[in-house]
Amino acid sequence: MSEDLEQSMFIIRNTQRDEADQYWSLRLEALKNHPESFGASYEVSVQLPMNEVQDRIHNEPDDYILGAYTADGSMVGMMGFKREYGLKLRHKGFIWGVYVAPQYRGHGLASRLLREVLKRGETLDGIRQINLSVVTTNESARRLYEKYGFETYGIEKYALEVEGQGYDEAHMTYVYPSGRSI
Repeated sequence: MSEDLEQSMFIIRNTQRDEADQYWSLRLEALKNHPESFGASYEVSVQLPMNEVQDRIHNEPDDYILGAYTADGSMVGMMGFKREYGLKLRHKGFIWGVYVAPQYRGHGLASRLLREVLKRGETLDGIRQINLSVVTTNESARRLYEKYGFETYGIEKYALEVEGQGYDEAHMTYVYPSGRSI
């Protein structure tokens, strides 16, 4: 199958509040199967009422959850973006909650989600950089971020602890070039 055809099989778009069930199911899958990769825990998140999940889904230019959807509308990947608050912090945004369901990995979905977030960031007035954190053992994610120009600016030792095991996180940043095109 050609890469172009494969890419067209998936739609990248904002997740809507009425898709909260689908989003939350994928989010819980991520938290349960990869607890070392997220600051949130499955044990706490699974108890969250659906109305609170819906309240967390925003569709603002600087606060959204981007979803990767199959042609039939199933959400199979996600990436959150949020701009920092505060006068001295508004030049930064951050990526959070990145996950692609295992059976859909290898189709370039994380790359497409990341490119879309970076492209949208170009249009946000005043955004100069986008930050993220990734567990250092997730080498494929780190390589993806580096491919798109993210640089590690620090390693937080023992950033997360899961069942007594400590995990370090790489803090990475993408700084928009002066021409602001990616």
